Amino acid sequence: MVVCNICIRSVVAQAVVFSRTRLLSSHNVGRKTYSSRSTFGLLRLNNNTWNPSFPVRTIMMVDTGSTAAKAAPAVGGLQPEKEEGGGYLGGTCKSEDGKLSCGYSSFRGKRATMEDFCDMKISKIDEKPVCMFGIFDGHGGSRASEYLKQHLFENLMKHPQFMSDTKSAISATYQQTDADFLDSEKDTYRDDGSTASTAVLVGDHLYVANVGDSRTVVSKAGKAIALSEDHKPNRSDERKRIENAGGTWRVGGVLAMSRAFGNRMLKQYVVAEPEIQDLKVDNEFELLVLASDGLWDVVPNDDAVSLARSEEDPEAAAKKLVETAFTRGSADNITCIVVRFHHSDAPATIIAAVDTPPKNKESSD
Repeated sequence: MVVCNICIRSVVAQAVVFSRTRLLSSHNVGRKTYSSRSTFGLLRLNNNTWNPSFPVRTIMMVDTGSTAAKAAPAVGGLQPEKEEGGGYLGGTCKSEDGKLSCGYSSFRGKRATMEDFCDMKISKIDEKPVCMFGIFDGHGGSRASEYLKQHLFENLMKHPQFMSDTKSAISATYQQTDADFLDSEKDTYRDDGSTASTAVLVGDHLYVANVGDSRTVVSKAGKAIALSEDHKPNRSDERKRIENAGGTWRVGGVLAMSRAFGNRMLKQYVVAEPEIQDLKVDNEFELLVLASDGLWDVVPNDDAVSLARSEEDPEAAAKKLVETAFTRGSADNITCIVVRFHHSDAPATIIAAVDTPPKNKESSD
């Protein structure tokens, strides 16, 4: 299985200059150690000197470990990730059959550290196309979001019902990965947490799962449709669930979301059980936008779709969205994935986008 695998990691600003000739091994890149169950071959490490104003690292890898056992290579036109001037990170890949292309852009923004991670995988399992995209927005540190980037999709592909009952497999994998993360952190006395918004495409079935306030939106026949609903404690159903568990509607006044990975101290109330939508992709599906709340806090769904549709290249579309969020005053890390569907009999959908003033954000966008 060939994987377009994105790794965004924050580092201490005072220790940001690394040698370009640093020795790299397939199991250890810098201070990052991967599970022995997966063997990764390094394709490229960004050669740019570390930038103190944007302390992140990008890596692209080929998965040659256990997760590749049943998968056939299926990525065409794989593009290296790159760090551009100003601290934007970007990358892109496309399916072998040309029916799908995707790109991402990420920016630390006004935050001192980068806690966003994202992941894109395109492959085949049992001769069926499988594509996975995920946004993981950490809080209280980057350990939870980094753990999800490394393990969530790997765990999902190992689930015995992944191909036969994908929806159940996603739900079980979310909750088991949460338990695994908490177990891995039990001796650290940390309480990191993370959102997850994922889109998994198996053949022509799309499964969108969400925990937290990252979001996935589809452009269908030019209309923006939210495929996930933010998990906020002031949602009436979430408030009732929290109160039934003995909590308060503000989740102790500590956390701005009602579901998350990690957050051991609030685990009784802040669960990692995802809400999942199952849709069949047809010719009206134009593109998906997955993003952290650094985008959605200032860019409404309609604006996001309009801006994304104005760019043919998905990486360029993702970067335009990130730049728009930043210019509109987003104070958070901003990470966005754009997935474009290419239907052979579909008309062109590129339009001119006008950057409209920001609207008041509503949970029902």
